[in-house]
Amino acid sequence: MDRLLVLEDGSVWKGKAFGSDNFKVGELVFNTAMTGYQEILTDSSYCGQIVMMTYPLIGNYGMNRDDWENLVPSVFGLVVKDLCEDYSNWRANSSLNDFCKQENIAGIYDIDTRAITRRIRDKGVMRCMMCNADANIDEVLETIRKTPEMHDQVQQVSAPRIYSVPNRGLKVVVMDFGSKLSIIRDLAALNLDIVVVPWNTDVKTIMSFCPDGVVLTDGPGNPTDIPEAIETVRQLMGQVPMFGICLGHQLISLACGAKTYKLKFGHRGSNHPVVHLSDGHVEITSQNHGYAVDIDSLANTDLVMTHKALNDNSCEGVAHKTYPVFGLQFQPTSTDGTGAMDAFVRLMTTEKENKKNA
Repeated sequence: MDRLLVLEDGSVWKGKAFGSDNFKVGELVFNTAMTGYQEILTDSSYCGQIVMMTYPLIGNYGMNRDDWENLVPSVFGLVVKDLCEDYSNWRANSSLNDFCKQENIAGIYDIDTRAITRRIRDKGVMRCMMCNADANIDEVLETIRKTPEMHDQVQQVSAPRIYSVPNRGLKVVVMDFGSKLSIIRDLAALNLDIVVVPWNTDVKTIMSFCPDGVVLTDGPGNPTDIPEAIETVRQLMGQVPMFGICLGHQLISLACGAKTYKLKFGHRGSNHPVVHLSDGHVEITSQNHGYAVDIDSLANTDLVMTHKALNDNSCEGVAHKTYPVFGLQFQPTSTDGTGAMDAFVRLMTTEKENKKNA
C-alpha cells in the first residue's frame, strides 16, 4: 500500500507503508549509522521525532529481545529506503515490520532517503507527518503547522519512580532524563551501586542516598525546557562528583552559566570524530543530539572545553575548573576505549579518599 511523507516545507514524498498507521507530527531527523536500528528505535532521545536512516538496507537482521534501549519506544516514525522482511539472525524473534506494528510505530519505505537527507542538510530539520496516499495534502500541512512544538519529552520518558540496581561498589545516583538501558548496564558492569531517580528529583532526596557520585543521563528535547533540573545540577555542584552524558552535559553547562543552541540538523550516527583537546587524540563516537553548548558562552563560566567535534567544531565535552564535574556530548561506554566511565570512577574514588583524609 502506498504512503506519503509530507514535510512542513510543502514537499511530498511517495513510498510504501509498513508498521502501523499511527500517524503523528514529528521532527524529521536522519541517522547515518549502518547498523543499530533496534537501539535507535528504542532510544528515548528520539521522543517526538521521526527517524530516517541514511543507510539503505534496514531490517536485515530482524529484532531481538536483548538489545532494546527502553521497553517502551517513544519514536514517532521510521523512514527507510529498503525494508528487509527476510531477516537472518540467530538472535532475532521478529521482523522490523512486525515490531513496528506491535509498538504502533508508523513506517514508510521505498522512498528517496538520499534526496530527503540533502534537503534536511540544506534547510535544517523540519516537522513532518506520514499519511495515506489519498489524504488531502493541504489538510495534512495544516495539521503539521498547527501542532504545537513539544516541550515535555523528558517528562514523558524519564523513570516514573526511584529504583535501584544493587552492587558492592561506589554508590551512584543516576538522574534519568530518558536514559538508555545500556548506560545503566555499563555503570553496573563497573560494580557501581546504582540508584536511578526521576528527572525532577530534588537535591535533598538525591543526597539522602549518600552518593559517591551523580550521573546525569542522556534524554530528548531542548535542555532549557527543564529549568528545575538545571537548578538541581547547580545546587549539587561542589557537593558531589558529577558526570553528564549528552543532555546531562548540556545541563551541567547551563547550570554553570553557559548557553545552548539548536544545531541545523544535529549529530546522529555511530562514527562521529571527536578530538580530545588535551592531547589531540581522536575518538570515533556514537551520538544523538539536536542541541549543543555554545563555545563562546563558556568564556564567562568556570568550565573549560575538553572535546571538540571535527565535523563542525562544536563543543563535545566540558570540565569544571574547581569541582569534580565533567560532561561529554557523545555516548561513552565501559568498553569503547574512551575511558570516560573509568575516569568517573577514579574521580569518585579520589574524592572519597580526600574526604576521608580531610
